[in-house]
Amino acid sequence: MSGANHEHHHDNELDPMDARVRALETLLARKGLVDPAAIDAIVDTYEKKVGPRNGARVVARAWTQTAFADWLRRDATAAIASLGYTGRQGEHMRAVFNGDGVHNLVVCTLCSCYPWSVLGLPPVWYKSPPYRSRAVMDPRGVLAEFGLELPADTTIRVWDSTAELRYLVVPQRPAGTEGWDEERLAELVTRDSMIGTALAKQAEAA
Repeated sequence: MSGANHEHHHDNELDPMDARVRALETLLARKGLVDPAAIDAIVDTYEKKVGPRNGARVVARAWTQTAFADWLRRDATAAIASLGYTGRQGEHMRAVFNGDGVHNLVVCTLCSCYPWSVLGLPPVWYKSPPYRSRAVMDPRGVLAEFGLELPADTTIRVWDSTAELRYLVVPQRPAGTEGWDEERLAELVTRDSMIGTALAKQAEAA
């Protein structure tokens, strides 16, 4: 697994599609047709910036509009679709809300089911066997490796994504953000906070 402050690496198994993409990338790079650095920059943009902004807007809307938050709890698929975010691996969604004493973590133990429409490309660590197994067996330890130390009395709920249902974690709204508009609030929401391996950024970090 890896994160912004996480330096412990694992050997990741590539599924057939990933292996083919990697082989094609290598071939094109060797022929001088693409710049590996440019590919890395594009992937980073879609993995961490463009894609997760959709989910961040969903969270910001839930933070500011009680009616939307209630809708998101009842029918996340419809609520998210109302903002225009639908498509590949995001057809059936459930939103789980962090709160006082409760923290949610999402994993896919069988493969790498992931809500692309709201979170963009899945991070490499999400697909790694160590994360997929340990997130269920030792979620507190996994979160600690990401730099997230939760109080001992916090209940950690682990949600296993499937081909039929994917999850979006709604992190707690940070203190000191009263009166902020949705655009500003969305800047506090990261991809990892919507998976559950991090909290939303604090107001002073915006």
